[in-house]
Amino acid sequence: MGNKVMATALPEVKLIEPDVFCDEFGFCYESFSADEFTDDVSQGFNFVQDRHLKAVRGVLRGLHYQVQRPQGRLVRVVRGEVFDVAVDVRLNSPNFGKWTGTYLSETNQRQLWVPPGFAQGFVVLSEVAECLWKTTEYWFPELERCILWSDPDIGIEWPIDFEPILGTKDAAGRRLYEAENIA
Repeated sequence: MGNKVMATALPEVKLIEPDVFCDEFGFCYESFSADEFTDDVSQGFNFVQDRHLKAVRGVLRGLHYQVQRPQGRLVRVVRGEVFDVAVDVRLNSPNFGKWTGTYLSETNQRQLWVPPGFAQGFVVLSEVAECLWKTTEYWFPELERCILWSDPDIGIEWPIDFEPILGTKDAAGRRLYEAENIA
C-alpha cells in the first residue's frame, strides 16, 4: 500500500491521498504507516494521541493551536465532509498568517498533515461528520488558543453560504495579531 503526498499553498502542510483498494464488498486503505510517514512529511515528529470528533452540519471548530507544546495533526474524515484549514502562526515564519484549505471526506479519503506551529480548524458541510486525527503532542486545555475563524487579516475563504454554528471557545477566538503566537 502507499500514499501520494501532495503540496499545499504552505510548504510544511501536506495533503495525503491513500491508495484505496475497492471491490464489490467495500474498500481498504492504510491510513497510517510509520514507514511511509517519512521525515519529509512529518519532519521527525511522532504521534502520541488519537482523537475522534463528531459534529453536525454548519459547526465550525477552530482555529485551534497550542502554545509552548504545539501539536502536529494528521486529520481525516471517516463520515461526511468538512472543509479543513491550516494557518501558519509561527511569528518567525515567512508564511505567518497565511492559510491553506482543502475538502476532506469519507469519499475522497484524503488526510491533511498540519505540523506544529499551525492553527487548524474546519467547518462541517455534510449533515454529520466524524473526524479522526493523530497528534504529536498531548492536549493541554490550558495551553490551547483559538484564533477567530473570520479574522480579516487572514482572509480564509470558507465555502459556506450560512452563518456557522460556533462553540463558546470558537466564538471567543482572538484576531491573529492579538493572539499568543508561537515563536
